[in-house]
Amino acid sequence: MNKGLFIVLEGPDGSGKTTQAAKLADWFRLYGREVVVTREPGGTEAAEEIREIVLDPALNLSAETEILLHLAARADHVAKVIRPAVEAGKVVLCDRFSDSTLVYQGILRNRDLGELVQLNGFATQGLLPDLTLLLDGSPRALLSRRKDRGVVDKFELQGLDFQEKVRNGYLQLAKAEPERFLVVDALGDPAVVSAEITKQLEKLL
Repeated sequence: MNKGLFIVLEGPDGSGKTTQAAKLADWFRLYGREVVVTREPGGTEAAEEIREIVLDPALNLSAETEILLHLAARADHVAKVIRPAVEAGKVVLCDRFSDSTLVYQGILRNRDLGELVQLNGFATQGLLPDLTLLLDGSPRALLSRRKDRGVVDKFELQGLDFQEKVRNGYLQLAKAEPERFLVVDALGDPAVVSAEITKQLEKLL
């Protein structure tokens, strides 16, 4: 049986995570691997319900409530989808995971990362990605690309300063764990970015 793999795609909104997850899934399938593509928050019925709550600005959740809801969704997701798939020898590709929590609910809010790491360890029961692909690019360039495509969304509404903090937060995590992270330039054509990812994966896997 093939060894299961758990690969996470991280990065700011607009960096192409969903597109690259789909391309990477096709690449693994060419090699005969079974692939599960999933996302956070979400991935199970309960976690998708939680997603609707945490992404609803009208609810005005406290920071602590938001963190615990993300972790509850992750616990259900890991228990019902990610861990069983990995143990069955499948490749799991997840759009966001624990590093998103560390960046958005931790670094951006000046919270204790050690506390969040501990809580996340409980939610995941110690499960860590085999590899985290960080799709990186300057916020100004990402925003320009989205405007060229006629996309105006929360990326623009949050502002460049916020997105710069997000980027720096991810790069901080990647610097702390270089053995787990692969930082990829997300600003090229999606096909070029995909080719760079698979080129690096061929070296690592």
